[in-house]
Amino acid sequence: MSDPRDIDEDALLKGLTAEELDQLEYELQEMDPENAMLPAGYRQRDQTKKSPTGPYDRDALMQHLEKEALEHQDREDLVPFTGEKKGKTFVPKEAEGIPEHEQVMLEPELEEALKNATDAEMCDIAAILGMYTLMSNKQYYDALGTTGTIANTEGINSVVKADPFKIFPDEPPNTTNVEETLDRIHNNDSSLTEVNLNNIKDIPIPTLKEIFEAMKGNSLVESLSIAATRSNDPVAYACAEMLQENTSLQSLNIESNFITSDGMMAIIKAMANNATLVELKIDNQRQKLGDSVEMEIASMLENNSSILKFGYHFTQQGPRARAAMAITRNNDMIRQQRLR
Repeated sequence: MSDPRDIDEDALLKGLTAEELDQLEYELQEMDPENAMLPAGYRQRDQTKKSPTGPYDRDALMQHLEKEALEHQDREDLVPFTGEKKGKTFVPKEAEGIPEHEQVMLEPELEEALKNATDAEMCDIAAILGMYTLMSNKQYYDALGTTGTIANTEGINSVVKADPFKIFPDEPPNTTNVEETLDRIHNNDSSLTEVNLNNIKDIPIPTLKEIFEAMKGNSLVESLSIAATRSNDPVAYACAEMLQENTSLQSLNIESNFITSDGMMAIIKAMANNATLVELKIDNQRQKLGDSVEMEIASMLENNSSILKFGYHFTQQGPRARAAMAITRNNDMIRQQRLR
């Protein structure tokens, strides 16, 4: 058998008559039969021999389908329906009364009072008697917390409603003058012992770096807080350099910022040369610090005897336990020194 690839198509086409060429063209009207992404009408030629019936008419189609359904004979039931009822008729059981020996007899005055009590009064009485399963927690504690008045005015069977929304006022904006505070840090102002720049969103990064640069030579500021100031890694590196030189700062808060694991690692390593910081808060950064940073934090706290408060939520159990033991040890050492 010869190889199909050796067939000369041009010679075959030249030997075909006009009728055979027309037939071949008719058969080769398919556009792309193997492309499944195209509709069927674009993948093969139209093979319908029936003439078009006209535009789509939904009403006529529905009438035709209904007519076909009515003319079609239903299949006979395997078991004919006779209407006979089988089985026993359901009869609900009568509610059993409380046995006579279990009935509680009260004095006539109490019987009359309970008989005439409203649902709201019964709800308060049930709360006082400790029947908390008959009501919601809010109804129970409202009844216990009031005297002389009816707390639950809607009764035991009332629908549980949500507590009214409490509107809390927004925190006032931080009015600290950043430029003036920076000058006072540079001048080592004796009246400036606490710097609070929390929630000031528009502090430029160079200004934050200048603040830590100025803190290197300041010997009076004891507390520095820059929470939620959008501080990033360059600020963290400046903070690390400050911690290696400053000898007066006792509290540092850098929570809720954009410091990554690299910047935080620099701060943690700088704590090896700092023996005055008592409180350090670094939680709620935009990115998770990672396991390696948490292990470094635990090692730093184990080797540092001055930190008494540390603000960070560990994600690993091992570093969390080591940090807790280190903080407890430092506080016990301070307590023992006070007792001497």
